[in-house]
Amino acid sequence: MPITTCIFDAYGTLFDVAAAARQAAEEPEFPALRDRWKDVANQWRLKQLQYTWLRALSNAHTDFWEVTQNGLDWALESTGLDGDAALRKRLLDLYWQLQAYPEVAPMLTALKAGGLQTAILSNGSPDMLAGAVKSAGIGDVLDDVLSVQSVGVFKPDRRVYDLVGQRFGCAKDEVLFVSSNGWDAAAAAGYGFNTAWANRSGEPVDRLPWVPANILSDLTPIPGLAGL
Repeated sequence: MPITTCIFDAYGTLFDVAAAARQAAEEPEFPALRDRWKDVANQWRLKQLQYTWLRALSNAHTDFWEVTQNGLDWALESTGLDGDAALRKRLLDLYWQLQAYPEVAPMLTALKAGGLQTAILSNGSPDMLAGAVKSAGIGDVLDDVLSVQSVGVFKPDRRVYDLVGQRFGCAKDEVLFVSSNGWDAAAAAGYGFNTAWANRSGEPVDRLPWVPANILSDLTPIPGLAGL
């Protein structure tokens, strides 16, 4: 079946999750962050993901904003920056204004010009996603923004991927699902979607029962993979 619908993970896929720590490190108020911002960004993201998995497994769902704050608190303590309340507030404020990767807007524009449906499917809460989409200026090239909040469980639970068919009425093999998380792309492949993993950091393939059909360094090839 031809691709009719392109679905994107948000954080790390469309939006640069390291941007908050990188920007704060450039501000004169936070000199202690300058040499540690990469560690903060990486540990923040890792803990954020780990907490979603653990909550999904233990049936202890919560809003993604709480998970984001919990992950940051762990990262700041791990890097010796947990005593700086102003830094914590600044990083959290910046998370609502994450930059999109440079290829995102032209890629989405090409998909829409080609007549395809586009949407985000994310662990993010609706208000967080709305803020990121507005900040990145990509709302006019997205047909919808789907949040796990409507099903009360984080990825990779199959109920999350069910949201795509429920919203767009498309068959699984009409969907191209794109994520920067290898485990997310793998789970979507197991679900039955066509998949692309935006492996921006060149990580090894996860040892799982499924593998993404396409492995990319960024999102530039997506229109071609969608048949345009």
